[in-house]
This record gives sequence, C-alpha cells and structure tokens, in this order.
Amino acid sequence: MSPLPAIVRDLGRQPYEPVWRAMQRFTDLRGDDSIDEIWMVEHDPVFTLGQAGKPEHVLLPGDIPVLHVDRGGQVTYHGPGQIVVYPLLDLRRLKLGVREYVCRIEQAVIDTLAEWNIGAARRDGAPGVYVNDAKVAALGIRVRRGCTFHGLAFNAAMDLEPFGRINPCGYAGLRVTSVLDLGGPSSMEAIKPVLLDAMATRFGLALQPAPPPDLADPRPLAAAPSSSTQAA
Repeated sequence: MSPLPAIVRDLGRQPYEPVWRAMQRFTDLRGDDSIDEIWMVEHDPVFTLGQAGKPEHVLLPGDIPVLHVDRGGQVTYHGPGQIVVYPLLDLRRLKLGVREYVCRIEQAVIDTLAEWNIGAARRDGAPGVYVNDAKVAALGIRVRRGCTFHGLAFNAAMDLEPFGRINPCGYAGLRVTSVLDLGGPSSMEAIKPVLLDAMATRFGLALQPAPPPDLADPRPLAAAPSSSTQAA
C-alpha cells in the first residue's frame, strides 16, 4: 500500500494563541481531499488548560500566562526546548479511530527515544509517554469532523521548573523529564527528523517539507491527485 502524502511545516518559535487559532481555521476550512499536514513548533512559555481542565491544578503560574483551550486533557506547560507537534490528519482517510490514533503517536515517541537507547512506555488511562515513571511527552487532542488538531508536546531540552507550578496533566506530584535529562541529545534539531520519520512510519505517510503557514490565513492547499489521496 502506497503511503499517503502529507505536508510538514516547521513554524519555528511562536506564541501559542496564533498557532492554535490557525489550526482551528485550517480544520474548519479543509475538505475531504485536502492534503494532511504536520506542524512542528516551539512555543513561548504558556500554561494551557484543556476543556475538562480544573483551574485548581494551576498552582502558582507567576508570570507565565494561562490559556483555556479546546483540546482534551488537563493542564500542561509549553516552552522553549519543547518540540510541539500538531498532526492535522483526516482519520477517516487513514481509517483510524481516536484510540488507535493516540497509540500511534505514543509509539512514534517511543520509537524516537529508542534511537538513543532510552526505554519508554505508555500508561493505560494516562495518555503520554513515560520513562521510569516520569513523563517525557504529553498528549492533548481534538477531533472535529473526523480531522485532528492539537497534539503532542515532547520535552527535548528545556527548563522543567514551570512544571512545578502546576499539577501536570492533573496529577499532583507527577514527575516530568526531558530527552536531555535522559541522556539524549541537547539539540531539538537532532530529534525532529527522527520523530518525523517515526510518525511517517506509524501513520503510513510520505512527508513533503513546505514553508511555514500564513497564520492569518492557513487555508489547506489544493488536494493532491486523486490517485494519491486514496486510503492505503
């Protein structure tokens, strides 16, 4: 079965809200034949509280802003040194349910960490990826009309102090770690291609790099030829 085309865009460092709004618009405007995209970004410091998020899990935010957003999950932190991946995928075309979608993202992270001989695992009922009971990657997703947005926050080489100002993912005392602290590389640029390759493999995608989106007008590109947009 031939892999399906998908566009990869590296947005660099961006504030959270403009990217969030652009994801929403992209998802609302896409059609059945729109090519899937994967956005990678590094965010300015921000705490985000999901739809079911309880404000009491934000303990001492200090000078870091708190945003209520439309993903699933509780509270998490985004900041420099964290790889945030937003898969904008049509689950119907990929023939995936939400549970399998989450499992495949988790497995892509596990596969990535294995590149540096870091053994990682998932947990039943607590989405994300863990190493020795410390969380290295968090998931918070949204599916609208069968299409995904929001996604993965993967701690590469970052200051973990802000996680101490919250109950990460709603769990008091949850330990958080990073790839660097686990003996992996200090550069996000070393991790990104490995992670993208793992995601391409797990989702059956042929990734095509493209420039960053216009965050003010992130309309999906025209559909690929019909022969290449059929479900694998």
